[in-house]
Amino acid sequence: MASVFLYHVVGDLTVGKPEMLEFSETETVESAIRAIGESTECGIPVWKRRSHVGMMENNETRQQRFVGILTSLDIVSFFAKSQCLEDQDKAMKTQVSDVVVPNNALLKVVDPGTRLIDALEMMKHGVRRLLVPKSKVWKGTSKRFSIIYNGKWLKYIENGSSNDLIVNANIRSLSASTSPYMRDKFVCLSREDMIRFLIGCLGALAPLPLSSISSLGAINLNYNSIQASLPALQVSPKHLGDDPNAVAVVEMTPDGQHKILGEISASKLWKCDYLAAGWALANLSAGQFVMGVEDNVSSLLFPDTSVDSTVEQNNVVSGVGSEKAMKLSEFSVGRSMYRGRSATLTCRSRSSLAAVMAQMLCHRATHVWVTEDENEDVLVGVVGYADILVAVTKQPVALIPTTRSITHLASETQS
Repeated sequence: MASVFLYHVVGDLTVGKPEMLEFSETETVESAIRAIGESTECGIPVWKRRSHVGMMENNETRQQRFVGILTSLDIVSFFAKSQCLEDQDKAMKTQVSDVVVPNNALLKVVDPGTRLIDALEMMKHGVRRLLVPKSKVWKGTSKRFSIIYNGKWLKYIENGSSNDLIVNANIRSLSASTSPYMRDKFVCLSREDMIRFLIGCLGALAPLPLSSISSLGAINLNYNSIQASLPALQVSPKHLGDDPNAVAVVEMTPDGQHKILGEISASKLWKCDYLAAGWALANLSAGQFVMGVEDNVSSLLFPDTSVDSTVEQNNVVSGVGSEKAMKLSEFSVGRSMYRGRSATLTCRSRSSLAAVMAQMLCHRATHVWVTEDENEDVLVGVVGYADILVAVTKQPVALIPTTRSITHLASETQS
């Protein structure tokens, strides 16, 4: 494990981050769509309103008020419901509390002095956001690779065979010395922030960044998938794994392997036309959904006269096909059609960890699909944020400084 994980704290990652503004569960879905467009990881934390406005609250109370994280896929799935398709204006005015999937474990309130390695452990086990209090006492960054943090000594403790570094009582009292004005301000850190920090520490992580994701065991083989011929509506946020929030749309090859055609995910739906995507999710197959409505209007909703004009006439007379075409025509008036994105973010099994991290950050994606080295269409697995965090932290632990080395460092510092 690189020393950077032991001697950095989450407060180092809050420098330059804006203050988090709570998004209430009583806000409308229309407001949530705007907020998600400006968010990270395609979702926003949702909170219950305070019972007493203006009163200070502790971290435990704030943690209890957290409801869950609302994603773009949650909203599209909501718009795919029949009652929403019938009355889209009413759907837009629906309260977020009726749409968000409650999960209080996705966010954790932590002290700015929490070690980075502890924060990474939390995120490896399902936490997606860290809420860090702001403080006037906070200096910004710690001294890299040093046992001195923020001008204070870190206390060294040895318990049997387990070694650990804990923060001095002076550091733990940061929040106690904070003014009431600053005590109620927080910064929200996402897993994307963690990956950006790690990208800046590639030298300290060597040789891991240049190792292949397959050799590091970073490929998640238990990915979610759906056959292209099945209804896209079968994809539900409640049935997805925590990480990543995505489903691969696949076709079976003759030898039983998965050929990836696209994906249905919060990342791909991040800044789409939500209402149009909801209609497509409710009416199209998974394969048609990822190709996009606009590309398939003629082939999906209208008979092909060049093939069999008799069949076309029978369908029109009986109403088969014409009703669906009419619904699409009514829906598309004054709106831009939802257009699926067939270009899926992929990498090879031999791709390096640094390359995959750069891909994810460049495309603001929460995951990258992994294909075979020999055939880029055959799906092997997926790499998400949690998989990367596991890969970079499961290496042999670096030696914690001994008491002798601490004394030696102290004498060097004083000189």
